Amino acid sequence: MNVIRFSDLCAQGKVAAKRVFIRADLNVPQDAQGGITEDTRIRASVPCIQMALDAGAAVMVTSHLGRPTEGAFKPADSLAPVAQRLGELLGRAVPLVADWVDGVTVAPGQVVMLENCRVNPGEKKNDPALARKMAALCDVFVHDAFGTAHRAEASTYGIAEYAPVACAGPLLAAEMDAIAKALLAPKRPLVAIVAGSKVSTKLTILKSLAANVDQLIVGGGIANTFMLAAGLNIGKSLAEPDLLDQAKAVIEAMQARGAAVPIPTDVVTAKTFAADAVATVKAATDVADDDLILDIGPQTAQALAAQLMRAGTIVWNGPLGVFEFAAFENGTKVVAQAIAASSAFSIAGGGDTLAAIAKYGIEAQIGYISTGGGAFLEVLEGKTLPAFEILGRRAGT
Repeated sequence: MNVIRFSDLCAQGKVAAKRVFIRADLNVPQDAQGGITEDTRIRASVPCIQMALDAGAAVMVTSHLGRPTEGAFKPADSLAPVAQRLGELLGRAVPLVADWVDGVTVAPGQVVMLENCRVNPGEKKNDPALARKMAALCDVFVHDAFGTAHRAEASTYGIAEYAPVACAGPLLAAEMDAIAKALLAPKRPLVAIVAGSKVSTKLTILKSLAANVDQLIVGGGIANTFMLAAGLNIGKSLAEPDLLDQAKAVIEAMQARGAAVPIPTDVVTAKTFAADAVATVKAATDVADDDLILDIGPQTAQALAAQLMRAGTIVWNGPLGVFEFAAFENGTKVVAQAIAASSAFSIAGGGDTLAAIAKYGIEAQIGYISTGGGAFLEVLEGKTLPAFEILGRRAGT
């Protein structure tokens, strides 16, 4: 993917004494008192900011936080807790600047935090006048927020159109590289795992992947719909009967290419959806009318694990069952451990997927863990993200 990389500009001495505007993703969870409860995104933003400071730049950093109303700033919208935490991580004070659109004072070697960018009227609609004002603040714009890469907003897209130089920060560049490795030039076989409660939310992803992958593993409620499409009884399990034709079309598209959508041969069922429900392993052909399918069975899990061990590239989005309940976690656990043990390049994304990775302690064994939920899903759908498009365009100018 042809984009200008901020790391290259720094290495070439092209940002010394320059005004650098970094759009980071610092949208961290907070408690009722405004305290930060989890700071991964702030810690992940530090390398880009430190890179700019080490290169002698005058650094401005902004992000959105929560869902503020444009033009109606409230104390709860403030990035003040984020600025404080960033300062602790950088070992220096990070002043917070309000009402910054019309001008910012910052000297080379200094860093300031620009207050919540989504409070600015016109931000979400990518107002050109606002974008031009933002671009006028800097010599170099750095997009380092993959979680916002699927949104064309003033601080993510418009500023990149008008800034003298627009480039990808290290976090965004790493996402671009991982996506290219997994989807644009994958080592075969390419296996995709797409799981979740509903086919409808992942239908475009399934269709897009069906045209490219060698094996498409479905899980969760999605797998139930595919089992129904294969003529199996799924009892009272979560499914979408009105999408059977779509599921069959995905299966047929895969078959036409000599590829497959493995249908579970055994499942784990219960009579109620509860952590203490009695779990029963059954052949997929023996599901009763009052059964709930809450996981794939051990035979299916082992078969999928064996296929993952032979993969060249693995794309993973979603757990295979109700892994939050101990009695119904085996399918997700076995598949997760197989991905970790595989020699394949693996890329994983999505909130539930990240929770499963953390639960089984396999972070270090995953090739790349994507931090952008919506952006990651749109990449899987085959869409070109606005951030990738504009940075690619600017690299050619």
